[in-house]
Amino acid sequence: MSRILLLFMLLAPTSIRADTLTIPVGQQGPANTPLPARGETQRAVLERFGLADEEHAPVGQPPITRWDYRDFSVYFESGRVIDSVIHHRPRHLPVRSEESQ
Repeated sequence: MSRILLLFMLLAPTSIRADTLTIPVGQQGPANTPLPARGETQRAVLERFGLADEEHAPVGQPPITRWDYRDFSVYFESGRVIDSVIHHRPRHLPVRSEESQ
């Protein structure tokens, strides 16, 4: 019985000081942002969106290539789009307190 009481006393204070973590899921950008469709060729993406800001070398097996544009990234396998992802843009900048400056 005393072990249960001791365990409760040790764990209770940690739950009182818990922080809340907020993750901005679904806030990456406007839903109407045009993105390359799955299955499009690299050539079609190049013609539609122009040169990428940055092209990353293939990684892994099978090789996956990533092209980064200003608002999104495109992932290719064997020269075809496997996914397009909108970059997260914070809605506002965090306010710095006087103490942290």
